[in-house]
Amino acid sequence: MTAEWSIQEVARLTGTTSRTLRHYGDKGLLTPTSTGGNGQRYYDQQALVRLQQILLLRGLGLGLSAIAETLDGQHDTVTALNRHLRLLRREQERLSRQVASIRTTIRKLEGGEPLMAEEVLDGFDHTRYEEEVSQRWGREAYEKGDRWWRSLSAEEKAGFRQQGLDIARDFVAARENGEMADGVVAQDVARRHVEWLGITTEPSRDYVIGLGEMYVADPRFGENYAPEGMDPTPYAEYVRDVLKVYAERNL
Repeated sequence: MTAEWSIQEVARLTGTTSRTLRHYGDKGLLTPTSTGGNGQRYYDQQALVRLQQILLLRGLGLGLSAIAETLDGQHDTVTALNRHLRLLRREQERLSRQVASIRTTIRKLEGGEPLMAEEVLDGFDHTRYEEEVSQRWGREAYEKGDRWWRSLSAEEKAGFRQQGLDIARDFVAARENGEMADGVVAQDVARRHVEWLGITTEPSRDYVIGLGEMYVADPRFGENYAPEGMDPTPYAEYVRDVLKVYAERNL
């Protein structure tokens, strides 16, 4: 008899929630192997391997729609896993460099030694996404974004990041103040958000609506729009609803 694990067991083993696993099922990403008479969902070995791939790709920053395309387009699971493993090893190497960099910075600051820029910034390189972006959206997409980012001064890069942080903060404030999704304040934040997106791309109606859906589907993105330590889902859903109203009215 083929071994199967209940949805609660899988949630516990992966550190996720039954709600998240059901969401994957609703999106067609992870179909239960069987369902008990009480509606309990069960997953076999093949389903666990697929879930492993989903979690790997989420950890690399892909949204659920992109993950679905990747999994549906692969024909050899082992080949796909080897590709994911290469990406993870590259990320592991980057994190190791960051740890070493921070340790060096602490040691030199405590000892009053001069800092070297190469040591302080080692591992903090946006090009770590080069292979991933090139695979998902094409080499041209990566090169275009890379040229734009490299053309910015350090001050401009910091300003771009700060704009994003300010917009996220104002989305949180609007929600906590009880502002409706179609309210004047919320819609003004949405306008700023779309203008901010427009710095690097041409945000169409479908793009903005799809981006809002991605914020809800992938907690890695939704967390950017929630106070630290809070469940990101209701905040991401609010941003999605606000952006949808704005896109339908203005794009």
